[in-house]
Amino acid sequence: MKSIATWFFATGALFALCGMIWGIQMSATHDHTLSPAHGHLNLIGFVAMSVFGTYYALTPRAASRRIAAVHYALVVATVLVLTPGIVLAITGQGETLAKLGSVLGVLSMALFGFVVLRNGVGATDSERAEPYAQPAE
Repeated sequence: MKSIATWFFATGALFALCGMIWGIQMSATHDHTLSPAHGHLNLIGFVAMSVFGTYYALTPRAASRRIAAVHYALVVATVLVLTPGIVLAITGQGETLAKLGSVLGVLSMALFGFVVLRNGVGATDSERAEPYAQPAE
């Protein structure tokens, strides 16, 4: 099984790829109407997920807890709800998904804050004892 940090990074890369393709499409059509949705896809989908992945890679005790998987699912849900929600809001088709996605985003950041406060940052001395040990897949 892949580590939670790997899941954050891989999913972040996928969201970044989607954002880049979308950006190229907007540039080619000269229609940047949906750029706020594109920006949120890149910011939360790539930047935030990469920050979270880095934290979990540096803090094994946090990564090993079940709450890390909950955090991952919550961030993915945020991106998948907020991005189309912003599109719908911009195109005048309703703001419900954008509002829900915003709440999910706040919850995912609050959960991250909780995880950091609970686990600190970095490996413990015992986790540093074998710096080149590879975890079992």
